[in-house]
Amino acid sequence: MDTPRDNTRTAIVTGGSRGIGRATALRLAADGFAVVVGYSSNRAEAEKVAAEIVERGGAATVSGGDVSDASVVAAMFDAAETSYGGVDVVVHAAGQMKLAPVAELDLADLDALLSTNVRGTFAVAQQAVRRVRPGGSVVLFSTSVVGLAFPTYGAYAATKGAVEALTPILAKELRGRDVTVNTVAPGPTATDLFLDGKSEEQVEALAKQPPLERLGTPADIARTVAFLTSTDGHWVNGQVLRANGGII
Repeated sequence: MDTPRDNTRTAIVTGGSRGIGRATALRLAADGFAVVVGYSSNRAEAEKVAAEIVERGGAATVSGGDVSDASVVAAMFDAAETSYGGVDVVVHAAGQMKLAPVAELDLADLDALLSTNVRGTFAVAQQAVRRVRPGGSVVLFSTSVVGLAFPTYGAYAATKGAVEALTPILAKELRGRDVTVNTVAPGPTATDLFLDGKSEEQVEALAKQPPLERLGTPADIARTVAFLTSTDGHWVNGQVLRANGGII
């Protein structure tokens, strides 16, 4: 799975075994990137994504673990450098979502969200700053709920607000490196993470909110990431892009 190719650009995609991360890994591979498919615990699903990439003529390997563990994140970057010679793009799609009204929130759940969504983002960002090659890109993930303020999303949105605050600061700290940093903030998107626990009526109501009158798909978000990591998107830097079909 990890056969390098000459002059290959390399992408690391955390959370690459499912949902938006999976769609992004497949899209970047189609665009010519060798891909390190990151996963939290389900190595078998990550290997399926890597195998699909290879079957389509691409190059991929897997590397996984808890992104809040700095050594796990460093190992993902090591895998990219060992297999393909370096890192050009980092897409940090790994994350957790737990929903509850603030008054009822289990603070242990808050700790878990902070560990994955905030500490994990910083762990990935640290390695990206140290290792991404000139001309590269870093794409982080937030949520349009930061602006939409849906009830029960308080803890999740708070962790993603931290990511949005980090984005322009990290872009400025990379001054002179020719590396961009942007954050994609999807709206309601038909992933297992989003659909879990929602009734058919809730999903239908959310699908009607955008002027385009449907839920987003993982492929919609992957196309957004593909633009930001392409040469066409390289002038976009330090931005939070709300990819949500027009919900305001």
